[in-house]
Parts: sequence; C-alpha cells; structure tokens
Amino acid sequence: MKAWVLGDPGQLTLTDTPVPRPGPAEVLVRIDACAICATDLDVISHGAPATIEGGLPFNKNFTPGHEYMGTIAALGPTVDEYTVGERVAVEIHAGCGRCERCRQGMYTSCLNYGRNYGEVNKGHRANGFTTNGGFAQYAVNHINTLVRVPEGISDEVATLIVTAGTAMYGLDVLGGLIAGQALVVTGAGPIGLLAVAVAKALGANPVILTDIRDDRLAIGKQLGADFSINASLEPVVDAVRRLNGGRGVHYVFEASGAPNAVNEAIRMVSRGGRVCLGAFAHKPALVDVEYIVTNNIYLFGIRGEGQSAVRRAASLLAQGKIDPSPVHTHTFSLAELPEALRYARDRVDGAIKVVVRP
Repeated sequence: MKAWVLGDPGQLTLTDTPVPRPGPAEVLVRIDACAICATDLDVISHGAPATIEGGLPFNKNFTPGHEYMGTIAALGPTVDEYTVGERVAVEIHAGCGRCERCRQGMYTSCLNYGRNYGEVNKGHRANGFTTNGGFAQYAVNHINTLVRVPEGISDEVATLIVTAGTAMYGLDVLGGLIAGQALVVTGAGPIGLLAVAVAKALGANPVILTDIRDDRLAIGKQLGADFSINASLEPVVDAVRRLNGGRGVHYVFEASGAPNAVNEAIRMVSRGGRVCLGAFAHKPALVDVEYIVTNNIYLFGIRGEGQSAVRRAASLLAQGKIDPSPVHTHTFSLAELPEALRYARDRVDGAIKVVVRP
C-alpha cells in the first residue's frame, strides 16, 4: 500500500509499505478519507505530541494522520461485531483496557499511554501519535475505536464525526449542558465550530462564539451561534457580559490556545462557573489563580474524544441535529498531501478542514 512516512522534521515521503494485518479484536480499515488537524502539522514539524518508540517520531518509519474514516476490508480473529464493507469513523485512542482510567471510560487518559513498543506492550494505541496513522491506504484498528457512519453522510463529513465527539466530550466533562444554560466558545477552529453545533443541538442558550476572523465567525453563525464576537475589535470579556445581560455565562469551552485565553475565560463565567480547556497552547501561560479561587471557578482539561462521546456525536448527525459540512472546505488526493498540508497550515483560500482521499 501507499503511505506517507515521516523522516526528518517536515520531511514526508510517499512510500510502498506492507498492508498491516489485523489481530484479535481488530479490523483492517481501507481509509477512504483522512482530515488534517493542526496537531498533525505540529507532529510533522516538531514531533510532539507524538511519541514513537519512547521518543520523537522522526526517522522511525512512522505515518502521521489521526482523523480518518473508511470501509472495513478484513476482520481479525474473534471479530463478529462488524462485517466487511461497513463504513466506520475511527476514534483516535484505544486505551490499554486494563488501567484504572480505561476502566472508567477515560481511555484518552490511559495510564499506559504510549507503552506499546519494544518488549513492553500494554495494548495502548493512538493513531498518528503512538502508532501509525491515516495518511495511508489502510490501517488496523481495535473494534472499540469504531463508530458506524450514518447513512447519507459523505466521506469528507464523516472525518468530522470524531471532532464533533471531542466537542461532546468537553461538554460532558463540564458536567453536561442543561437546556437554557449559556456557553461561550473561544476559537473558531474545527473543534470550536463543532462545539457550537453540538452545544446548540443540546439546548444551550445563548451560544456565543469568539475569534479574530470574520469568515470563521460567519461559519459559526451557520452552525448555530446566537452571537459572534471579533476579539480583535473589542474587549471580548466586556462583550460577552454585555450580550448575556451583564452576567457571566455558565460555561466556557476554550478552543483557541491563545496566550491569554484562560484569563479571559475565567472572567467570562459567573462565580462557580466552569471552563473546559480543549486546545494545545504552544507556550506556558500565567494564570490568575487568585481570581479562580476567589470566584470558585472550575477548570477542566480534556484530550481527545473519551467516554464514547463520538457515538453520541454520530447520533446527532444521524438525526440531522448537527451538520458539520460547512467546516469541510477542501479535498485533495493522498498523493497531494504536501499541498493539502500547505492549505491547512497557511489557511489558503479560507481553508478550515482539509481532507485527503486515498
């Protein structure tokens, strides 16, 4: 099969590699579409947060890419939960299944994260982070990571099911939305935009979206945002409170990773409010702990799509309650991956979610 293999930082080579074989409780997925995430760009350029053989992923015959869907091409031993030919979206993380966190459903917080190489193999997998990912024609996945794609959903949109699941997981970790509660989403990237859609489908009101790009804010309005704020044009905390009648909101979903995002988020919520941190920040940030403690504010960090949130997100798609299609903007062939990465990195032609199709 064809697969892009990472050499030195920023260097990808399209290579012929053996088609992997599924083991017990695994299936072989023919990859039909793989979306590009900003984290893929970080992995390709800097290595982190990928960990291969205990270190950075460079020159280790590693294939990045983690947001993919496809068709089941073969079943491993003991698999009777799925059949060949079914279309599936693929969760990124398969926990070890044996540690305390995995048994709680927190498999993105697996205590054996990355211990799947050399003589120690605890069973943990994370596509495109600790094992080979989706910039290839085939991949092997554990059945626990598979979610059936609803009828009528295109391959490109199906790559966004896991992104919607990440948004769902963040809202779960906050304690779950109650209809009529107010939410701010900061950052109109794919996760932030789908957090808007999922929150609105669950009854949040109002949903306020902040970003610095008017084109992204416009898409947020398409997905259900009641209000949008261009944070480059006005003080964002004042604007949020004004839109919510001078009160702080119940929740903030922070999806920007901006340097001052946490300090702004804690001032958007009311006393006792909750903030979910769902973005990788590139630098450490100073946070006003005194304000957090004084106002009894709760901070929650998430990684990925835990607690089977992806299945619930797929259900919202199947019911027509969310439509992620405005987030998909460009499609390329697998051979055109370098150009697709350029579109995603430089936001060429308004690119948001760029997809490659093997």
